[in-house]
This record gives sequence, C-alpha cells and structure tokens, in this order.
Amino acid sequence: MRRVHSAVLLIEFGSIILGLGLLGRFAARFQFSPIPLYLLAGLAFGKGGLLPLGASEEFVAIGAEIGVILLLLMLGLEYTASDLVSNLKAHYPAGLVDCALNAVPGALAALLLGWGPVAAVVLAGVTWISSSGVIAKVLGDLGRVGNRETPVILSVLVLEDLAMAVYLPIVTALVAGVGLAAGSVTLAIALGVAGLVLFVAVRHGRVISRFVSSDDPEKLLLVVLGLTILVAGVAQQLQVSAAVGAFLVGIALSGEAAEGAHTLLSPLRDLFAAIFFVFFGLHTDPASIPPVLLPALALAVVTAATKIATGYWAARRAGISVKGRWRAGGALVARGEFSIVIAGLAVTAGIEPSLGPLATAYVLILVVLGPLTARWTEPLAARWARRRTVPGGGTAEPLPEPRTQAPVGD
Repeated sequence: MRRVHSAVLLIEFGSIILGLGLLGRFAARFQFSPIPLYLLAGLAFGKGGLLPLGASEEFVAIGAEIGVILLLLMLGLEYTASDLVSNLKAHYPAGLVDCALNAVPGALAALLLGWGPVAAVVLAGVTWISSSGVIAKVLGDLGRVGNRETPVILSVLVLEDLAMAVYLPIVTALVAGVGLAAGSVTLAIALGVAGLVLFVAVRHGRVISRFVSSDDPEKLLLVVLGLTILVAGVAQQLQVSAAVGAFLVGIALSGEAAEGAHTLLSPLRDLFAAIFFVFFGLHTDPASIPPVLLPALALAVVTAATKIATGYWAARRAGISVKGRWRAGGALVARGEFSIVIAGLAVTAGIEPSLGPLATAYVLILVVLGPLTARWTEPLAARWARRRTVPGGGTAEPLPEPRTQAPVGD
C-alpha cells in the first residue's frame, strides 16, 4: 500500500513539474510572464478543478514553502545593506506615497466588502507590492535597464522590499489571531532582528561573505541553502516570518558569495516558486472566482492608475523628463509573487474565504496588464498630449518610441 502511495505521489509530482516546464516554455515563446499560467494550472489541479490531486498535495505544500523562502532570499541577494540604507534615506518620500496610493485602495475594498480589519490589512499589502521579478524582466525585454528613470523604479521596489520586513510580521501576527501585546512583541522582535542584521551586514558583511564563500559550487550551495532554511525556521519559531528571515540572509551576503549563490540558486528559485504558485491555485476553488471577478477588475483598474501616478511622482521628484515619468509609472503596474505570498498567509489561516479567489483574479489581471502598461503608457500619454496641443482638435502624428539612454553613472 505504501509503495502504491509513493508511486502515485511520484507520478503526480512529476506530471506537475513537466507541466510547469511546458507552460514556462509556452510563456517564453510569446514573451510574457508564466505566473498566470502557473496559477491557472493550480486552479485546474485543485479542489473543484479538472483533475484534483490527492497524494502529492502535502509534498507540494512543502515545496511551496521553500519557494517563498527562495524568492525572498534571492531578492535580498540583489541588494547590499549599504544600498538599502542609502535608498531608504534618499527615496523614502516615494515609498510613503507608494504606500498611501496603493495600499489604501485595497484596505478600503476589503472594508466595503465587509471582510473586517484583518482582511483589510492583508488586501492592502496585496495591492501595494509590485512584482520585482516581472518588472525586472519587462525592463530587460524593453531595453530600458540603462534608462534614467530605471533607478527610480528600482528605488520604489527596494523600499517595498524593506517595508515587507516590517509588514510580514504584522500580518503573520494578525492572521494568527494573537493579542495586541503578543503582536507588539512580535513586531519588536522583527524590527530588532532586521536592524541587527542590517547593522552587522554594513559593518561586517565582508566577514560573513568570506565565511560562506567557497570556490566549490557544491559547498557554497549547501552552506547558503542550509543557512537560509535554518534562519527561516528560527524566524518562524519566533513568530516573525520565514520569508523575512530568508530576506535578511540575502542582505547579509555580498560580493562573490552573493553572486555565486545567485547563479546557483536561480534554477532552484524558479522551480520552487512555480510550485508555490501552483499550490496557491490548488487552494482556490475555480467556482469561487466569478463572484469576485468584478471587484478584482475594479481594484485592478484603480491600483493600476495609482501605480502609474506613483511612478510619475517619484520620477518627477528625481528630475526625470515627462516621457521618463510615464515610463516609470507604467513599469510599476505588475503585481505577482508577493501579492500571492501575502494572500497565502490569510488563506492558510482561513481569514476570509473570498480573499484567495479575489487575490488570484487580481494578480492574473495585473500580471498580464503590467507588461502592456510598461510598453504603452508613455506613447499613449504622449499622443494624448499632442492631440490636446493641436489647434482645432486635429489628430497629431504619434511620437516615435524613445531610445534607450546611456546608463546612469557610466
């Protein structure tokens, strides 16, 4: 009986991995993010789907948890502690505007739907955080990595990532139903740990990286992966967040250790992140999406506009030209992995049954819309502006596509 169960588990899990690989190949061929396809695959294999899974669901759940940990680790590896501190000092007003314009609509939507304050805090995070992965890919595909507005976009994303280190412990405490005192202790621990890690990383980052670094890829992979999962487990035991623990490990590493770990862990990150999106879809009944499709669409339209406004304001504050401001705003629209991570915390805790379906529909809409707004916001805004300035309301010729500018500082 045990062999039969094991065989079914291997067949199911192997089918999932193969299916994800084919979906990823299909998405790459048509140059769009595979995240919507992964979510749809989860819907198809979940309860109420076309072919519900049985034996492999628990195994997929473990893989999904590792996926979240690796997503945050890789994000932390992108930045050094000094970069984070300098970004925080220089661009914190943009972060405050970003939070106000994009978190508030989500919170208000949850309250209007009658879901209560905890769901409001969760949905605020879902609508607030942009998808770093999708945005980075879109910027690369459009050849805008060297544009003058790109550092502004990255600064907004970095500030969102920093905010996650504070936000995730709050959400974890709220969905766990702990009291005010316990929640305050959890937040104090999270802030204390984050501050300590940043201090150690700034002062002694080279020592930590030298300890972890190795010329042997196998040893480097084992040490970094083992350290990350260990710290994530300790963080979760302290009621902070496994994801925050992984993020802080990534920040603490720099130089050759960070570069080597990034190269080695990228394939693992992609694999387990895909499993995470499937797992989220597994826990969403497809029949529950149509009732929340209209609110999700309305919320997507509103928060797409507020993200464009955020990017425009931040780029204007940095002295970027009008074209660059529109490009910055359009690039920030996509939501993805972190919106699903945040919603997943509430779904696992059973906070609000409709929250998972709404978050799924919302992310599906914006992860498809995001690359389109990144490409077309600036040309459409330029065309609209030209039409307004043409005497008699005539139609002006469309402006040519902007050329990629020289990299800033090069």
